[in-house]
Order: sequence, then structure tokens, then C-alpha cells
Amino acid sequence: MSLAVRLDAATPAHRDRTVDALRAVAILGVVLGHWLVSAVVSDPARATAWHGASPLREHPALIPATWVLQTLGLFFLAGGYSAARGIRGRHLPWLGARVVRLARPVAVLAAVWVPAWLLLRATGAPESTLHVVRSLLVHPLWFLLVYLVLTGCAPALRAAVRRYGLWPLLPLLPLVAASDIGRHLDLAAWSRPVATVAGWAVPYLLGIALAEGRLPRRAGLVLLPVGVAAGAALVLLAGYPASAVGVPGDGWSNLDPPSLFALALAAAQIGVYLLVRDRLAGWLRHPARWTPVAVLNMAAMTVFCWHQSALLLVTFAGVPAGRLPGLLDEPTGAWPVHRLLWLPVFALTLAALCSAFHRWERPR
Repeated sequence: MSLAVRLDAATPAHRDRTVDALRAVAILGVVLGHWLVSAVVSDPARATAWHGASPLREHPALIPATWVLQTLGLFFLAGGYSAARGIRGRHLPWLGARVVRLARPVAVLAAVWVPAWLLLRATGAPESTLHVVRSLLVHPLWFLLVYLVLTGCAPALRAAVRRYGLWPLLPLLPLVAASDIGRHLDLAAWSRPVATVAGWAVPYLLGIALAEGRLPRRAGLVLLPVGVAAGAALVLLAGYPASAVGVPGDGWSNLDPPSLFALALAAAQIGVYLLVRDRLAGWLRHPARWTPVAVLNMAAMTVFCWHQSALLLVTFAGVPAGRLPGLLDEPTGAWPVHRLLWLPVFALTLAALCSAFHRWERPR
């Protein structure tokens, strides 16, 4: 039997393949987004001295792409759905399994990169280069802490949704709004952890509601236009940055912590998903279409943990060749086009890393 047929046959009939597709899209969005906006620039006078930059600052026309590639709202929706379906009266065993599933790939990543980072430091790597390496590896992992907090709260959140429907969402929005106001008043530091958890709890709760039958297709007819209208109003009338991710010089990011704009974007994306969900379910019944979704879901944490390592390894390999276009040069001019040409190289490197480290995510 072919791989596609075997994977299709092994998938339980009750499994919602559209949620797995949503998770796959979310992971791909994060990976491609990081690869496209993480510019590593080497000093012309010292090739090993790096600093980070963003092409969005020099190419504001690319900002609409962030509305597609910033997919954390979809990821937390899928997480909430999986939590609600996985608990089913066995809270502690389920929670322990989830924590181990998340922690093991991160521990392996640390076991590889902590000695490597110490070696770079011991061999005299410039401090700016160490900062770039540390930032690229550590910063994407912040969401795991939020995800773990929400996972720990999943039984209580599920009980609240089962009893009150979508009403538990209401107190979360004022918390995010207060954090946004606090950022304008330079008072946001104390509220950042609360706003981060509250912000991503919104799509997480929607995922639980979806699993409990409280989020029907017609909700997409509300979420999509409301999300688009709210996002446009926040940018055009309230002065929010238009980019869904942080851009140097904007003053503050819509993502750190999630702002009302980030929630509006998540609402619009979730609305699109709800509207196409039925058709997507039929499309995914074909084994050949289901296979890449299933494979990516089985390696989701490995892909996420190691995707920036792939970028760094390719960048390290390119240092002897100088400031290669799209790899070690300034993100100006035709840099976005050149960076697209490097994506297959990053992808092949990531595939090799996943082949080596996937066993730690799903032991045989």
C-alpha cells in the first residue's frame, strides 16, 4: 500500500481533518513568515559580525503579506479544539501527555544549541552575532509558555464554554484593550503577561466552542466582516500599526503582546475557515491531499522548533561567500525576491533536521 493510502486508512473516522489542515496552515505560516522577515545582515568589514533587520521597514508594500502569514490565531483555535476533544474525563493523563509532547522537542533543541552557543562565545564570536542567534532561536518559543498555560486551564475553560457558551470571551477583550491603552501611556510592561494569555485565550476558547458544537458555520458570516472592519478601523482611525508582526520603528508590535488588531485578524481568519470548513472536509477525504497534512501534523513541533535552525545553518554556511543576495545583505532593493530563492534551501535543510530529530517528538 502507498503511504497516502496507509495514512488515510489509519486516520480515525471521527477525526476532524479540517482542524489538522488548520494546524498545518498555521505552522507553515509561522515558518514562512519567519524565513521571510528574519534578515541576518553581516558587517562588510567583518563577515562574522551580524545584526538583525526587517524587510518590512524598507518594503512597506509587503505588509499585507503579514495578514496571511501571521497565523497564531489559527494555531490557538486548533489547540483549543484538540484540548476539548482530548480531555474527555481524563484530565491529568491528557495534560501530562501534552506537556511531554511539547517539552521533549524543546529540550532536544536546547541540548544541541546551548553547547553550540557556548562554543561560539568561547571562540570569540561578536556579541551582536550571539544576540542574533539567541533571538532567532529563543523568541519563537515564547508562545509555548502561553500554550502550556492555556492547556493547563483547558478543563476549566471547557467547562465554562459548555455552561455559558461564548460569554467567557467578553472579559478577555477589555483586558487586551487595556493593555493597548497602557502601551500608549508607557504602562504596558506590568500587563504584558496578562494581556498575552488573555489575547490568545480568545481563539483558544473559540476552538473549544467549535469542538463542543457551539461555533457553527454561520458564525463565520459574523467573524469575517467584523474582523476585517475592526482591523481597518484600528489602523485607519486608532493609529495601530498595519503590520501583523513587529516592524522596527513602529513603536510597538501588534504581536507582543497581542493587540486588538491581532484579535481582529484572528477573527477574520477563523471566519474564513468556518465558511470553507465543509468543502475543505470533502476535499481532504482524498488520500493524496490528506497525506501532506497528516505528515506535517505528526512533525509539527519538530518543524516549529528547528525551522530557525535551518535558516541559521544556511546563513553560517554562506559566510565564506560574503554578503550573498537575500542571505547576508541588507533587506533593501530586490532582497525579497532573492530571499524567495533561498526558501527551497531552507526547506531542504529543515527536512534534514526533522529527519534527525523527529524521533524525539513521537517515539516509536
